[in-house]
Amino acid sequence: MASISVGIVGLGWAASGHLPAFKANPHMEVAALCSSKDLSAEQIREMCGNDAALYHDYEEFLQHPGLDVVDICTPHPLHPPQAIKAAEAGKHLMIEKPLAIDYDSLLQMRNAIEKAGVKSTVYFELRFIPHFDLVKSVMTQGLLGDVHFFEVDYYHGIGPWYKQYEWNVKKEFGGSSLITAGVHALDALLYFADREVEEVFAYSTKTTAPDLQEYEYDSTSVAILKFADGTCGKCTSCVDCRQPYVFNVHLVGSQGTLWNDKLWSTQIAGLRADEWITVPTTQAESGDVLDHPYPPQVDHFAQCLIEDRDSSINFAEAFKTHRVMFAIEKSLAESRPVRMAEMD
Repeated sequence: MASISVGIVGLGWAASGHLPAFKANPHMEVAALCSSKDLSAEQIREMCGNDAALYHDYEEFLQHPGLDVVDICTPHPLHPPQAIKAAEAGKHLMIEKPLAIDYDSLLQMRNAIEKAGVKSTVYFELRFIPHFDLVKSVMTQGLLGDVHFFEVDYYHGIGPWYKQYEWNVKKEFGGSSLITAGVHALDALLYFADREVEEVFAYSTKTTAPDLQEYEYDSTSVAILKFADGTCGKCTSCVDCRQPYVFNVHLVGSQGTLWNDKLWSTQIAGLRADEWITVPTTQAESGDVLDHPYPPQVDHFAQCLIEDRDSSINFAEAFKTHRVMFAIEKSLAESRPVRMAEMD
């Protein structure tokens, strides 16, 4: 029997990826929905698998009897005020990325969540794909040696055919290419590197394609990261490309290199010098939320709540990625390198 009562606010594209994961988890039940949409009882049963209550007022939604968790799936600027109110109401949090589109709002969220003492998980769900486990395993086993260059790039053409395009192109809603999309790649880079960022520098540009001129911000950016130990990284966020989706992972070390599902290492005897090993694994191969690994993250958070512990990708962990992201945004805005000490 489900023991964790979940409420979802925002019933757009992101929620369509979350709902099947909740329905599949035996410990969680979607008990309440908050949306501007008018839904029939049949639609709600189809979405949730039960007769979840529908609210149009967020304050009333938070007062739903027995509600344990609030899953925030609304447009980006609504994440901070909704997360803060939910934390103040004592609800555990599941929050879609990005957490916020400005640094001040992110800091307000941090203060509220820390004060409330609630548990949280942030949807950097790509951390739960097998490819990320492979990367970590290859590094841990020393097959790359000392990694001195980390490259993770996000290429996803987001145009009028995209479900969130209408509001995503607006600066006040999407924020930037990195904020709205490429932060997945930045999070992966930081997750793999697992070391302190000292300084960032970034440039941005945009396509001349006529059908992508609605973007109110540069739709391609590239950031260079300098780590405190002297190693470096590079992260591209490109949402105006004309190509299939690519989530590029390239790590270069003293004993070998990993490039997506390809590997070469001096630590493996008998390899041809001019031929990669192709490792069978599941990579990030689509920008569609229905293809993203929400079920393992939902399962992970449910188990965390049952065991009274916080998630491995809680707000504090995701804050680290967002702090670097906003340093990159500052670099873009001011056309200069930004030291992370400036973000304290």
